[in-house]
Amino acid sequence: GHNLPEVLEFRDKVVQKYGLRLHVASVEDYLADGRLTERPDGIRNPLQTVPLLDAISENRFDAVFGGGRRDEERSRAKERIFSLRNAFGQWDPKRQRPELWNLYNGRHAPGEHVRVFPLSNWTELDIWRYIARENVDLASIYYAHQRPVYQRDGMWMTPGVWGGPREGETLETRSVRYRTVGDGSTTGAILSEAATNEAILAEVAASRLTERGATRGDDRVSEAAMEDRKREGYF
Repeated sequence: GHNLPEVLEFRDKVVQKYGLRLHVASVEDYLADGRLTERPDGIRNPLQTVPLLDAISENRFDAVFGGGRRDEERSRAKERIFSLRNAFGQWDPKRQRPELWNLYNGRHAPGEHVRVFPLSNWTELDIWRYIARENVDLASIYYAHQRPVYQRDGMWMTPGVWGGPREGETLETRSVRYRTVGDGSTTGAILSEAATNEAILAEVAASRLTERGATRGDDRVSEAAMEDRKREGYF
């Protein structure tokens, strides 16, 4: 319910292009039938955990792939490439297995599963080098575009179904792009003129902030915000 429209449009285009089977676990559905309650701050990213764990359990997935990287955030630096989750979907960094010489252990007990992060050791710059080299198709939101935005807590936010500027916040049209995409109420854009892969490569190479550190308000709740969510089963 708080997704940026360009992301959903790109997802549906990819599904249609490759004839994929799409499973959607929707926070909006859980709110509608009372299985979840809206948070006072309106941020829905933490609410994704319950629908995610239910979908994994219902579909009996043994392994779930994600794009998390160790350079994004401190708790993700503790993550293994094969990350074991218990029968409740919870993550315990002390239970993670050693990964020597690129050997990975995917064994798990019934009810458990593993989260697999093949890009763990990549950096944001590695990602964009690969995108440029292979000409990977991406959602347009990752490239510079004109968008109505307003400043909040040092981030450029965009209005949507999640709300808009508060008193004292001014809406203006600026050239921005997104380095990471999440809940529209807590994910900010950056001011940018980088509309090509080459321009983004130069921009990322000069940046001293990770994409989450620069543009994700949900990670600023506390020093351990991401680790607390991961322990509960968040990706």
